[in-house]
Amino acid sequence: MVPGAPAEGKDSAREHTLGGIYAFTAYLLWGFLPLYFLLLMPIGPFELVAWRILLSLVFCVLLIAVTRSWSRIGAIFRQPRLLGLTALAGGLIYINWQVFILGALTGHVIETSLGYFINPIATVLLAVLVLHERLRVTQWVAIGIAALAVLVIIVGYGSVPWIALTLAATFSLYGLVKKRVGPSVDAVSGLTLESMWLVPVATVILIVVNATTGIVFGAEGTLHTVLLSLVGVVTAIPLLFFAAGARRTSLTVIGLLQFVAPVLQFIIGVWLLQEPMPLERWIGFGLVWVALIILTVDSVVHARRVRAAA
Repeated sequence: MVPGAPAEGKDSAREHTLGGIYAFTAYLLWGFLPLYFLLLMPIGPFELVAWRILLSLVFCVLLIAVTRSWSRIGAIFRQPRLLGLTALAGGLIYINWQVFILGALTGHVIETSLGYFINPIATVLLAVLVLHERLRVTQWVAIGIAALAVLVIIVGYGSVPWIALTLAATFSLYGLVKKRVGPSVDAVSGLTLESMWLVPVATVILIVVNATTGIVFGAEGTLHTVLLSLVGVVTAIPLLFFAAGARRTSLTVIGLLQFVAPVLQFIIGVWLLQEPMPLERWIGFGLVWVALIILTVDSVVHARRVRAAA
């Protein structure tokens, strides 16, 4: 036995466990986001997204200044490909934020949860369409069941779940872009640049809102102003927890924990906010959950086989 090996093993196990805790914390915070956004009413969804962009940028700049990590931003600016990918990521995350907040503030929290339940399946589908990966039979079965679930909701509920489909599409594409970026861009630098690209969008939104309904920021009392001022912190902190967790634990653990957020959102929508949940929607969600169980079991079994083969 090599001296020090047991201690190294313990340190590795401790890091793995700590990573799981960090990732769980991130998904837990994301799960409660709809409640936080509802506290900010009567603000409209567009003004809220604009402040989320601007205040996220402010928080990230302060964080970079404190940690003196400007060199990381400078290194990204010297790589046009990376810079372009951060701009693309910014566009995708804007659409995702806008649709999510629109759903949260208009009584569609259940549908936002459906979007993040579908997201892993959308990610697998992207692997086929964009990365040309070959899927296992069980993965194809999961995709087929998920497609059937969406069809059931469309036919039975009488409308296309566009909020859910948009969230799944944008977040899975966002994940693909981040995969292309790789470790070259850390979490804080990524959010900083993505927010920076969106400053013109946020500015135009605030100008339009001010000219039409009027700006809510600062007009609803001290508590409301403080809560709204923290939206940048609330945006960045789960991302930092997630980044810290992803570096320490396995993709299998991350994959299993990702369902924490949509489960919490579903519970909030059904039991706390009392959003309608007719039979056809239960059937649709049930099919999605079956697809996710198949996908998750397949991922765990495949990961074990790979480890055994190694």
